[in-house]
Amino acid sequence: MTKFANSVKKFMVSEDGPTAVEYAVMLALIIVVCLAAVSTIGTRANAKFTAVGGYLT
Repeated sequence: MTKFANSVKKFMVSEDGPTAVEYAVMLALIIVVCLAAVSTIGTRANAKFTAVGGYLT
């Protein structure tokens, strides 16, 4: 029983779980920001290419 209590105590003191969750949340936020930036840049680039194509024809 002492071995089980020690393993539970060790698990409760360990900070690996919360750290992994924090990194996962940060990664998700970074991905969302990157997708938004790429979407905005893509929309603006498409409009610019369309404008240039209109001038060429």
